[in-house]
Amino acid sequence: MSNVNIKINNREYSVPAGVSILEAARLAGIEIPTLCYLKEINEIGACRVCVVEVKGARSLVAACVFPVSEGMEIITNSPKVIEARKTTLELILSTHKQECLSCVRSGNCELQKLSRDYGIADSHRFAGFTPKYEIDASASHMYRDNEKCVLCRRCVAVCSKNQAVGVIGANDRGIDTHIASPFERPLADTACVSCGQCITACPTGALSERDDTQRVFDAINDPKKHVIVQTAPAIRVGLGEEFGYPMGSVVTGKMVAALRRLGFDRVFDTNFSADLTIMEEANEFIDRYTKKENLPIITSCSPGWIKFCEYYYPEMIPHLSTCKSPMGMFGATAKTFYAEREGIDPKDIFSVAVMPCTAKKFEAERLDHTAVEGLADIDAVITTRELARMIKKEGILFNVLPDETFDAPFGLGSGAGTIFGATGGVMEAALRTAYEKLTGDSLTDENINFTDVRGTKGIKEATYEIAGNTVRVAVASGLANAKKLLDMVKSGEKSYDFIEIMACPGGCVNGGGQPIQPASVRNNVDIRAVRAAGLYEDDKHLPVRKSHENPDIKQVYDEFFCAPGSHKAHAILHTGYTARSKY
Repeated sequence: MSNVNIKINNREYSVPAGVSILEAARLAGIEIPTLCYLKEINEIGACRVCVVEVKGARSLVAACVFPVSEGMEIITNSPKVIEARKTTLELILSTHKQECLSCVRSGNCELQKLSRDYGIADSHRFAGFTPKYEIDASASHMYRDNEKCVLCRRCVAVCSKNQAVGVIGANDRGIDTHIASPFERPLADTACVSCGQCITACPTGALSERDDTQRVFDAINDPKKHVIVQTAPAIRVGLGEEFGYPMGSVVTGKMVAALRRLGFDRVFDTNFSADLTIMEEANEFIDRYTKKENLPIITSCSPGWIKFCEYYYPEMIPHLSTCKSPMGMFGATAKTFYAEREGIDPKDIFSVAVMPCTAKKFEAERLDHTAVEGLADIDAVITTRELARMIKKEGILFNVLPDETFDAPFGLGSGAGTIFGATGGVMEAALRTAYEKLTGDSLTDENINFTDVRGTKGIKEATYEIAGNTVRVAVASGLANAKKLLDMVKSGEKSYDFIEIMACPGGCVNGGGQPIQPASVRNNVDIRAVRAAGLYEDDKHLPVRKSHENPDIKQVYDEFFCAPGSHKAHAILHTGYTARSKY
């Protein structure tokens, strides 16, 4: 691409031809504020916060959609520009529910930051009609408060473009414009898949996960309850961001220490049950592959993907692995094996899961196939953000905590379990075990990494020769990519034996419950890759890197489940799925 010569704030720069003024300014070390813009997702110039002056233009232009050209002269900070941005912000605030002190996004709200940066002390200059909306808390995983919405449409864009779901959009016109579902239906009555990507895209507190922290505090304070907690692999590379650590930092030890200080009776690792999942899933894959039945087998760890399949591809349900997710397997094992081992009545166990995923809240409420009749496998799910709020509320100084280790018997997870948090991780973990089971050979540190399925590319393919068998695999993350992949499989264009699908782009590290980064970071840093790198680094240094070599896994099979795929294992660790109507 050729370059053009431009001036920004009276300084000369050479930038790639055709880039937007916003991108050109960024290359020049100048940040132009935005509110609606998300790179390659929502480039609509709607909010007008990014306006700049361009010499010769009749009016201010939106930097996010206006391309540079040879000789262009741009001013990003003139009095006229500053006044225009302030006026825009005041107009936005004039219809905004201003309860900033108690808002879940206080301190991490893009509108709040812009208001502070531009010195807006109040918003009474344009006081007048203020639309009123009921909060939609119908869904199991989140709520929507349109009185805090700024109509940026970022949520609409990610729901449609990234996730191919599109259950929300702009309804009505003019002052009555608001984001809602078709025909004003509650979100729970739509084909929403609970992924929460809309929440992480929202610049304000208009969208947030359902807060279950008080339920957890109540359980901890109930002397009759034995309260246990599990933490998903992606939590250890996300939680640190809430406490000032660089993105992708592995904070496992401090996380465990904080959970103990919150009062949990036992602190366990979902990596353990990720290994358990691999034992069952690899066994299921080998069985199906040998019999050539219901191939390709498709992973079932991502509840957002499962719900998407049930709504949009019910004909593919027979291809889904019957394995519960690692969260589900942990909850089921805790209320059977663990309860029996510890002599605790399962009804007295309150099982909490810390997940990077809002869809896990929905999954926990699926009571059609639980390990103990009448009891949920998981009693409460909290996100990474909710855990951070609990730690802060209790005055725990996370950064100065000592590193502590998980409790037995579910405290040891392999590197294969760790990489579950990244797209391709489930596939790689399964291949590590399937390869050794099929060949009888041991993978070494030199050949244990199946790198073809790594990376943040939306769809990845690979073919492996294992024990004289050709195994064709594919990995997709983000439901729009899942749709493309499944359509190719259905049409016969592509043929695979094993498919991994994660609902969230990049996998669980980019889940709807992870720490929210502002657009200024999302547009310029590949959050998915940075967090995933932390997991792969963790995997590299763990003493056990294959699920089937985890001694805790061997113990639970020896003492309880007998063998992968056994009748007992199938009754407790497996599940089924239901076709859902989109209408």
